[in-house]
Amino acid sequence: MIQLKKILVPTDFSAASEAALKYGKDFAENFKAALHLLHVIEDPFVHGWTSEGYVAALPSFRAEMEKSAREQLERALTEAERKQLSAELITKLGNPFVEIVRYAKSQSIDLIVMGTHGRGPVAHMLLGSVAEKVVRKAPCPVLTVRHPEHEFIMP
Repeated sequence: MIQLKKILVPTDFSAASEAALKYGKDFAENFKAALHLLHVIEDPFVHGWTSEGYVAALPSFRAEMEKSAREQLERALTEAERKQLSAELITKLGNPFVEIVRYAKSQSIDLIVMGTHGRGPVAHMLLGSVAEKVVRKAPCPVLTVRHPEHEFIMP
C-alpha cells in the first residue's frame, strides 16, 4: 500500500504551480499527509547583470524578495488549510532545481507535485526545465502538472 506522509509542492507562483498546488492539497488531504509548500528565490548574486554598483543594494533587495515570497506563500493556503494539512511554508535561496531536490532529501519527502510550463522545444533547449531536472534527480516520485491540465479534481 502506498503511504504518503510528506508531500512537497514547489511553487514559482505561476498558473502551472497553482494547478499543482490543487493536486498537492488533494493528495495531502486524502492521504492525511503533511503539505510542504516551497518557493526558491534565485540568488541575485549569481547573475551576470549584477555589478559593483548594485552590490550594496542587493541585501535589502534580497530581504524584500524573501518578504514578498513569504507573503505569497501565506496567501496560497488559508489558515484553515494550513492547520488541516499540517502545512509548512518554506523559502530557500539558490538554484530552484538544486534546492527542491535538496529539500526533498533532507525532509524525507514522499511525493513531489510540481507544475510544468510546457515550453516549446527551442525554449526548452535553451532554458532547460526545472521540472525535468527534478524528475531526473529527485529521491522520490514526482507528479508534474501542466496548465491548463486535464481536470481530475472535482470542485
